[in-house]
Amino acid sequence: MLKNIPKVLSPELVKVLLEMGHGDELVIADGNYPAASNAQRLIRQDGLGAVELLSAILMLLPVDTYVDCGMALMSVAEGEDEPIIWEAFHGVFKQSSVENKRVEYLERGAFYERGKKAYAILATGEEALYANILLRKGVVK
Repeated sequence: MLKNIPKVLSPELVKVLLEMGHGDELVIADGNYPAASNAQRLIRQDGLGAVELLSAILMLLPVDTYVDCGMALMSVAEGEDEPIIWEAFHGVFKQSSVENKRVEYLERGAFYERGKKAYAILATGEEALYANILLRKGVVK
């Protein structure tokens, strides 16, 4: 056993976080995201929600400070309201030790294309719409 590793992070996920290098990206995907067909590395996180997984990951993963935005959300379709879950995401960002808290909003197709290049996609059981987030790994200082 290890100390201070959040229990929601599986050994497989911790290994992936360790393997990632500066600039590698990770997608936390909701239940509607085409994770299996887009992933280079798929990690199933079916019993977890996106907010609790994001909170746990940010305890270990440094977010890139060498880019304008080290985090990205999938923007909503025209005419749709901002998802309530985004408030929870922003709350996690504010409470985290992440230095670069700026968030980029990517159109659905652009998010999918960037997700296909991600180091790994975490397929959660999140039921909220637009609960997809991309994290770019930074350096440990």
